[in-house]
Amino acid sequence: MRILVLGATGRTGKRIVAYALAQGYQVNCLVRDVDRIAAKPNLNRIEGSTTITTDVQHALQGCSAIVSALNISRTSDFPFAPLRTPKEFLSKTMANVISVANKNGIKRIVSCSAWGVADTRKDIPFWFRWMIDFSNIKYAYRDHERQEALLEKSAMEWTIVRPVGLTNGRKDQKIIESIQNFPKPDC
Repeated sequence: MRILVLGATGRTGKRIVAYALAQGYQVNCLVRDVDRIAAKPNLNRIEGSTTITTDVQHALQGCSAIVSALNISRTSDFPFAPLRTPKEFLSKTMANVISVANKNGIKRIVSCSAWGVADTRKDIPFWFRWMIDFSNIKYAYRDHERQEALLEKSAMEWTIVRPVGLTNGRKDQKIIESIQNFPKPDC
């Protein structure tokens, strides 16, 4: 089975690609710069943009499902750091991906969002809500909400993952398989 991974050069995306390859999936990655991801067996690196329809069309060739680990990027982890990506990057990408997937009969998508988006906002501590509301983190959260709304209104079979926290720590790198009904590769 071949899947498309979006955000493959990011911290989470790199782990998704490694895990998918280890599980026997064939992986397509649509990236802005193919030199940012090492060539590997069963990995097809495609250079392009997730907001350009023809690039997504090319990247989805032969795929049965999509996994997105995209986010709004800032120039550093500092919450007030300037944005590197447009404020509506996630929702524009998702609208494009849904359209192309529908035209190609691809129904399954898993999208990484964030704890505190939509109905989980009430669950986050006050100080974190303040940080979201008054820093550049707000752009990612707002666009995650738009992206999720697009998925919910679509005909796609979707799973939205809202991790509580992602770090670069080395304590435990075990990945817990929790996505039900995601097709296993036939190889």
